[in-house]
Amino acid sequence: MTSGGPDALDKTNRINLLFDFYEPLLTDKQRTFLMQYFIEDFSLGEIAADFGISRQAVYEHIKRAQTVLEGYEAKLGLLTRHETLRRAMDGLEACVKALPDDSRHKSELLGIAESLRQAEQTRIK
Repeated sequence: MTSGGPDALDKTNRINLLFDFYEPLLTDKQRTFLMQYFIEDFSLGEIAADFGISRQAVYEHIKRAQTVLEGYEAKLGLLTRHETLRRAMDGLEACVKALPDDSRHKSELLGIAESLRQAEQTRIK
């Protein structure tokens, strides 16, 4: 995984999310390198040894794959849409929970919010 502080963790989390959305659009090599580096936490050296290439070549493949993922996001915006929907669902649930318990629509609205959340999760798997 990338080394560093919170920025590195944020970058890794972003790549993992982009990978969840756009994995099928990647080549086998891009998919393999990103999976080994970001998900399985292999070092550049370990990946290089597995493929019989230099660490620099692995690094360049990973950087190119990251650029491809960011390009897909720029064009399709699936991650941005997902994050927007999640924030909206969180807001809806917070508003509904603030309703008095005797509100006749409270449980119905919470059920709708949960259905939306489940539908969004199902879509990205």
